[in-house]
Amino acid sequence: ARNKKGTRNETRERKDQSHLRISRELFEYYVSRNKSIFSRRYRIKFEEMSILEYNGAAIIAMAGKNCVGIASDNRLGIQAQTVAMDFKKVFKITDRLYVGLAGLATDVQTLEQMLRFRNNLYELREERKMSPKVLSNLLSHLLYEKRFGPWFVEPVIAGLDDKGNPYLSTMDLIGAQCETKDFVVSGTCTGNMYGMCETLFRPNMDAEDLFETLAQALMSSTDRDALSGWGGVVHIITPEGVISRELKGRQD
Repeated sequence: ARNKKGTRNETRERKDQSHLRISRELFEYYVSRNKSIFSRRYRIKFEEMSILEYNGAAIIAMAGKNCVGIASDNRLGIQAQTVAMDFKKVFKITDRLYVGLAGLATDVQTLEQMLRFRNNLYELREERKMSPKVLSNLLSHLLYEKRFGPWFVEPVIAGLDDKGNPYLSTMDLIGAQCETKDFVVSGTCTGNMYGMCETLFRPNMDAEDLFETLAQALMSSTDRDALSGWGGVVHIITPEGVISRELKGRQD
């Protein structure tokens, strides 16, 4: 008799759970089809995450005196869930040219491979290294030609031109370029990074001061963002070579 009673209770619990699941699914479906009604009647604010924020990123590039730096965080996540702490977002194109890619992780890896292929092809045809300006135009064209089904990536380009002057450029996911002479940012905490860079940036910094400024700006910005962080890496590009240093940040 006890076994029969226990079986009836388990069956009833399973039915209740099934009804709750079906009710929840129906409610979510109804809400998704009638968001405007729910927003007006119950003052519910619906926010949808951009696909560019899905994996999280933080990239800063900054100019100094005859040098340029680019920094990125290390986190790879699925929204609030952390998947990896060593995801590479800044890539070397030449000895004096780096590109940072913030956005959807799969598109970041695909676009990096495409850029590497195009760079190798350029060097074979032209018999010279690609300049930052050329890479910026190339990347802009690659993004714009896919504008109806775009790569979900916002690139940052940092390098030294043929005269040793810093070059900084960024663009949106369809290739609209923006060149500047002080700093550029990209990722999920751009508001934080803009604020820190505007506070800490000084013209004509040497390589050491530039590293310190980039490191402080990146760490302070990512500490206040749930989708990026877990340390970072800073590359300082000078006419003599590249200085790369890793940063240890909060692990939460």
